[in-house]
Amino acid sequence: MDQERIIYILDYLSRYTDENKAVSIKEIQEHLAHACNLTRVNDVTIRRDLDRLTSAGNHIVKYSREHNTAYYALIDKGFSFNEIRFLVDSVSINKFLTASQKKKLIKKFEGMCSDAEIRQLISRITLNERCSPSLDLLENLDLIHRLIADRRKINFEYGKYDTDKCMKYYKKKRELLPVKVIYFKERIYLKCYNEAEERWRIYRVDRMRYIEGGEVSRTRLPKEQKAEGFVTDMFEPEYFEYVKLRVKRFLLDDMLEHFGDYASISPYSKKDESVIMTVHVGVNRRFFLWALSYGDGIELLSPERVREGYLREVRKILGAYPEFEK
Repeated sequence: MDQERIIYILDYLSRYTDENKAVSIKEIQEHLAHACNLTRVNDVTIRRDLDRLTSAGNHIVKYSREHNTAYYALIDKGFSFNEIRFLVDSVSINKFLTASQKKKLIKKFEGMCSDAEIRQLISRITLNERCSPSLDLLENLDLIHRLIADRRKINFEYGKYDTDKCMKYYKKKRELLPVKVIYFKERIYLKCYNEAEERWRIYRVDRMRYIEGGEVSRTRLPKEQKAEGFVTDMFEPEYFEYVKLRVKRFLLDDMLEHFGDYASISPYSKKDESVIMTVHVGVNRRFFLWALSYGDGIELLSPERVREGYLREVRKILGAYPEFEK
């Protein structure tokens, strides 16, 4: 009975108290009587239960108010309300979780909030319904993380869209060693090492299904190449290079958000329509296509070999439109 009563008290404090609201011994007694059918719980017993909860690590604060009446509040519930709200918002906009999965996760966060906080939490939620219906991302990620921790190889079916706009899954024995999960540009990737080919491979987790664990690997992994500059995708560039760009002024904010600390800007006047930026980038075809997406807003100035590679890509595109030369 003692354990049951203590749980009821902790639940009551968690739901009805916070930094702005505290409750008295009498209010706790009334809750136990009406909600839990525990009558005749005296003041001394409740104070002892509160001491036990405090000793167990719960941050229960005591306030003295009118007529020297003691009031109690559970303050530290593991996360502050702002932190919980941020986590809930992150779950709400996640495009890989179904609406049902989001609601279940958010319900668990509600257990850390008071009733007043829950009302604030609910009012902020707008669920994003975009999700692959057959995918259980949480279960897949849990299994992947366990395989990484155990250094076990992984096998799975991998999906690609066909011309009917349906995801077609391909099954084959991969025997890859999973190394790390990476979140990049709103997608979740798994980086693996192929021991037979001695090369790194990258897969989208949201396109994997029927994941199975294999044997434990004793292979010593090669040193990974660290990204030394701006990269446009998850795949390793051919090389890194300092590239000079002429950028239209209206794109400056966008460029700085992409490049961050990898970029420097030459002095310019407020009258100038463009600025010169030098940025350390990973050069490959994807980088050229990324630059092309800005049209004449970006001009690649130097070095010569990067500019030539960019021009070759432009010529390929123009080659698909022979009428352009007419």
